[in-house]
Amino acid sequence: MTTQNVTIPASSGGMFSAYLAAPSTQPRAGIVLIQEVLGVNAIMRQTADNYAKEGYQVLVPDLYWRLEPGVQLDPEDKDQFAKAFELDRAFDVDSGIEDLKATLLFLRQYPSSTGKVGSVGFCSGGKLAYFMATRTDADANVSYYGVGIEKYLAEATKIQKPLLLHMGEEDEYVSPTAQATIQQGLKDNPLVTICRYAGVSHGFSRVGSTAYRQAAAELAHDRTLAFLRQHLG
Repeated sequence: MTTQNVTIPASSGGMFSAYLAAPSTQPRAGIVLIQEVLGVNAIMRQTADNYAKEGYQVLVPDLYWRLEPGVQLDPEDKDQFAKAFELDRAFDVDSGIEDLKATLLFLRQYPSSTGKVGSVGFCSGGKLAYFMATRTDADANVSYYGVGIEKYLAEATKIQKPLLLHMGEEDEYVSPTAQATIQQGLKDNPLVTICRYAGVSHGFSRVGSTAYRQAAAELAHDRTLAFLRQHLG
């Protein structure tokens, strides 16, 4: 496996950086890995490395580059966690989706790519993974504890490729009402699979954090890998 930082041209002008983790095998399907509110921090880079070890070419774009390039925040530091939410409030979702489309194109055209590229997103990135399903032609998309999806269920009619949603039943940022709304809104869509995990809260797959819950995280990861292998190869 190799890692490097690459630069991607934005459709609106300018350039943004991304962390690339690539396996030694070829050819490779790709994953656009979408950051939490914490930026492209050590946890996201480790997650990218783990997927690369499974044979995927993984690219983690710096979606905060218009606000503050290179953000890397620690979820266990209260001040840094507060800054993460400030950045998230200032973040322009539509611009972020354009950057994700550019990242998707970059991966599809990258040497040794199979052309198959999906996305995996966490937290705010989980919502963006939902938008990858409704607003792009990514081949498969996975959302971990996506925040705010219930507000955008009208877009579900645009889903053309498989979407997997992981939700912790005790998620403090996605209420039981919101989860019920999401389930009700998506239950008749054959492209959508929803997995809920009892007794776990937001961030249950965030390795090294107090929110991490090993059993649920490993089950979700196994389901994600099976889903990606089915739809990306």
